Amino acid sequence: MPASFFHSNTSMGPDTQLYLERPRISRLLEGALQYPVVTVVAGAGYGKTQEVYGFLHTSKIPAVWIQVSERDNLASRFWETFTKAVALLDRASADRLHEMGFPETERQFDRYILIPQEDIAWDQKCLFVYDDFHLLKDKTVLRFIERSLCTPCATIGSLIISRTRPDLDIEGFAARGLLAQIDEENLRFTQQEIIDYYGIQHIHLSSETASEIYHDTEGWAFAIHLAGVSLKNGGIGYVRSSVQSNSFKFLEYTLFASLSPPLQKYLIRLSLIDHWPQEILYELAPADSGLLEEMKQIHSFIRFDCYQNSYQIHQLFLEYLRGKQGSLSAVEKEEVYTTAARWCLEHNLKMDAVTYYERIGNYQAIFDICFTFPQLMPYSVAAFFLEVLERAPREIYDRYMDAFIIHIKLLLSLTKFNEAARLLKTMKRIGESLPSSELTIGVLYSYYVLRGFWGLITCIYTKRYDFARYFKQAYESFYGSLIRHEFKGGHAVCLGSHSCMVSGPVKEHIDQYITEITQAVPYITALMQGCAYGMDDLARAELVFFQADVAHAESYAREALRKARETRQYQVENRALFFLLRIGLAQGNGESIQEYLQQLQAQLLENAFINRQVLYDIVTGWFYSHIQQTRYLPSWLRDDFEEKDLKNFLYGMETLVKLKYQVAEHRYVAALAFLESQKQESGIWLFLFGKIALWIIEAVCLYHCKNRNASIRALEEAYRLAESNVLDMLFIELGNEMRNLTNAALQDKTCTIPRDWLERIRGSAATYAKKSLALGKRYRNSLPAPEAPYGTLSVREQKILISLSQGLTREEMAKAADLSINTVKSVIKSVYNKLGALNRADAIRIATQMGLLKRPGHTL
Repeated sequence: MPASFFHSNTSMGPDTQLYLERPRISRLLEGALQYPVVTVVAGAGYGKTQEVYGFLHTSKIPAVWIQVSERDNLASRFWETFTKAVALLDRASADRLHEMGFPETERQFDRYILIPQEDIAWDQKCLFVYDDFHLLKDKTVLRFIERSLCTPCATIGSLIISRTRPDLDIEGFAARGLLAQIDEENLRFTQQEIIDYYGIQHIHLSSETASEIYHDTEGWAFAIHLAGVSLKNGGIGYVRSSVQSNSFKFLEYTLFASLSPPLQKYLIRLSLIDHWPQEILYELAPADSGLLEEMKQIHSFIRFDCYQNSYQIHQLFLEYLRGKQGSLSAVEKEEVYTTAARWCLEHNLKMDAVTYYERIGNYQAIFDICFTFPQLMPYSVAAFFLEVLERAPREIYDRYMDAFIIHIKLLLSLTKFNEAARLLKTMKRIGESLPSSELTIGVLYSYYVLRGFWGLITCIYTKRYDFARYFKQAYESFYGSLIRHEFKGGHAVCLGSHSCMVSGPVKEHIDQYITEITQAVPYITALMQGCAYGMDDLARAELVFFQADVAHAESYAREALRKARETRQYQVENRALFFLLRIGLAQGNGESIQEYLQQLQAQLLENAFINRQVLYDIVTGWFYSHIQQTRYLPSWLRDDFEEKDLKNFLYGMETLVKLKYQVAEHRYVAALAFLESQKQESGIWLFLFGKIALWIIEAVCLYHCKNRNASIRALEEAYRLAESNVLDMLFIELGNEMRNLTNAALQDKTCTIPRDWLERIRGSAATYAKKSLALGKRYRNSLPAPEAPYGTLSVREQKILISLSQGLTREEMAKAADLSINTVKSVIKSVYNKLGALNRADAIRIATQMGLLKRPGHTL
């Protein structure tokens, strides 16, 4: 996290545990926290968490304490843990982070590190603590944390507590001067610290006994504590065998046996859950039982963590308690799991809630949680739910109609279309075999809706356009029955790269799709609270716009916009505005363009609009690339390679925008390489309109790379795909680039494209270029300049910045520039000051974001 926007002092909770302040460790931690990253690595029982916690409390350092569990190896679950921890210090910031979702991509990470600037408190340092880090194995989560650590800020630090060496670039952090490390040797108790520790417990040792304990335990905190318990309770002095014996047996006889039976049962029940928030503990404790007060007396093993607002138990004691869970009845376990699951749902920890409900077999509750996600779910979340279903007993399909609905929804999200089709057939067979009843009607109704969506999503592959009849059957089933079954799930349509779900150039396919979606939309809208309203008008707007019928395209787009706003179909609205923006460019209408840009920006305020920032970036990114104002593109669209943001197999418009950016920047070789890499990856290649656009861009890039023959062949392929449907606007929109291409094609005797078409497109593209050029100049003059660096770098500072980015040492920089070491240090300091950087890594990051290290043709 790049900035200290969580600023709140905390106080100890209900109890204050007996704790020995060790000045040696405090000085060690104080010095370590001068570095952006600190690791505290030692085995179990070394008091890692206790020492860090005690130091932070004593030092009054605000902290976000992230208690990691094995379930945090799912990115979406980790994000729930992360934002929950943040919420204890700043609820507003946590809400924005939660809304944004786990930042998997460059664009999302850029947004993450900028949230929320208005809350930054520059006057006090904040610490992010990752406890039990050794439990993290997931590469996506580890990559996020590593990138966060690589983005240091003077007002924030990160501290990792782990039993094993963190799976991060530790050597890289150390080499860049970002890391301080504390290990087992640092944490071992000295003989004097052992005496002091026992002293605050009123246990007085002779120097001989202290030396014996020190040598037996080798300074291991847990063993020292157990020896102290033996000394305090046994009354017979220190017995070496008591420490050397099995720790669990020791816990049994010296701790657990001394607890009241109700507290024993209570702690075993609590061991069923991973985290112990106060609310859950109070709810599970019988009223007026005094269990919580009794529990606080064993504060050496259970303590209240004010950073997490929950109780923490020593890991070895927790493992001991879990070994006794067999003594609990099924009813007792169900009560605990249900209470924990409800609490998790109230705090938006959906993955944890699912895990608890799965343990007691409450699948209806799991299905209800799944229905809160969009129809096409994020890939990782869909995979998580599918694993839960696959572990479930087969009888759930006999007991719950929702099991079929959820399973099919997950399979569609994971692009497992054949499996979804087989399950749909099973669902239909069951519905038809049942005697007429409410259940029969519900099963068949849900089947028809799901079968319709299956057909709509897969028609681009199957070229079968018959999905409308299934929505019609669902509608007739719904309104023809006295029993109304509302279809559960998201009620907002999720669009692909293009509205016309057609992959090939056959004219009849587009006509069939337009007819089919026109018939389907009224039924979908009636059945699902406005879902897909305006989608048919949008498909027509897209088709006739690409056919260069601008007037009709504008009419259809405005109608789609009106309908989408009536029913909050945000993606339809976004796409309609995109086409109206392009129509404004084709008309040379600057006023309307300004209006549409403002309306697009207004969509960012719609919290219910999933992926609104991504789609806003794509639409405006296309526009700014088109008018040669690439500096306004977000960084994730300027990068050559980036994981998909939407996790939607049908999406890929970001591919087109990135290519337009590269062409605008004259990076033709990079564009060709990117095109090749995306042919099997990007969903845009599925769509006819997307294929044509990409072939045209390939032709442009090859033309500029002086490969005229390959350029003409690419243009011929684009023409072949566009000819039957007269999709001229896809060519015309390239303006002067298309004028140059058509000139080359007219001069090429081997070109198979009709001359009259080439001449017509050349004239239309030239006219379009004049209009867009005038608009481009207008917007270049009216748009605000991008943020400038903190100070203008001198030539010498620019050279040193380049050397920093190349990883040169100060000595190597001095030798290369013929400067003294002291001069190099002074220049580096000046570069840091002007860029507002903390260190080398920070300077490189900032300079890269500003484009100072990425200009074409030269480094600076």
